[in-house]
Amino acid sequence: MTEPLLQVRDLKTHFPVRGGLLGRVRGTVKAVDGVSFEVMRGETLGLVGESGCGKSTLGRTLLRLIDPTSGSIRFEGRELTGLSQRELRPLRRRMQLIFQDPYASLNPRMTVRDIIGEPFAIHGLARGREREEKVLALLELMGLPREAMERYPHEFSGGQRQRIGIARSIAMRPDLVIADEPISALDVSIQAQIVNLLVDLQRELKLTYVFIAHDLKIVEYISTRVAVMYLGKIVELADSAELYRRPRHPYTQALLSAVPVPDPEHKKTRIILQGDVPSPLAPPPGCAFHPRCPYAFDRCRRETPPLYALGNGHTAACFLAEPDARGTVESPTPAPHSGGDPGVLAQPPSGG
Repeated sequence: MTEPLLQVRDLKTHFPVRGGLLGRVRGTVKAVDGVSFEVMRGETLGLVGESGCGKSTLGRTLLRLIDPTSGSIRFEGRELTGLSQRELRPLRRRMQLIFQDPYASLNPRMTVRDIIGEPFAIHGLARGREREEKVLALLELMGLPREAMERYPHEFSGGQRQRIGIARSIAMRPDLVIADEPISALDVSIQAQIVNLLVDLQRELKLTYVFIAHDLKIVEYISTRVAVMYLGKIVELADSAELYRRPRHPYTQALLSAVPVPDPEHKKTRIILQGDVPSPLAPPPGCAFHPRCPYAFDRCRRETPPLYALGNGHTAACFLAEPDARGTVESPTPAPHSGGDPGVLAQPPSGG
């Protein structure tokens, strides 16, 4: 089999919380808490979940912009967690980040020529006329006029600024791009253009994406596989079509039930979750989702479910998806629905 471009094993990123006059550690925020997955070359892994679940922290940890507390990050088989910043520098060219906010991620004092040309200067790859030609080529690839070179970020719309940010990110022809909610700050009318641009760039430049987003319809469109995060953990991971057709974790089912359907004749059973996401400073015992899960039972409050393998690369961290002794999965009875999503649970199981 082809070796994964990116391999993550039991990755944790914890932040100490200090307080008092002496700044003593009062607790620990478990932003990323034992995450494992792989990303194959050329694919797009979608990463979804509510705000505060650790998606952006995970993305920055993968690039070592935030140092992990423990765990393993392997890029093309090379371990990244033990490398110094100097040792990481050559790898920075091959691992890039697209920022969420195009208004904050571009230096307002720099022209587009300098913003897009900066990576070439930092890595010593081009200067003078050669550098200018590379910037022009990137502007053309982004659909921006050559006159944009001499202008400043405030002279562009949000969509144009994001195109400039994307041009800067792909200037070094990276292998891996972490797209941290690249469309959430844009008008809805512009979002589809940016997503289509990313798809075209992936096809042309052979890019691999980790695409972080809230919009589940966009994630379905762009992703090869989808990972669902909740309170610092991945609770479900599957091929995009499989996850949207048959979600197995109650949290995934609730998220998908909230996706608007344009057809008024198509009725969906809406799953309303009670309460808010627990604090990562004091996560609940057992399954982190159990305080909000309508199907939780005693075992959920006592034990943390592992990611059960359900076949075809589909995994879910839920006791309702636990295979039985024969290796098959005991599927809960689907809720009665008229045209709704399959796989929505009707009622919690009885007992433990």
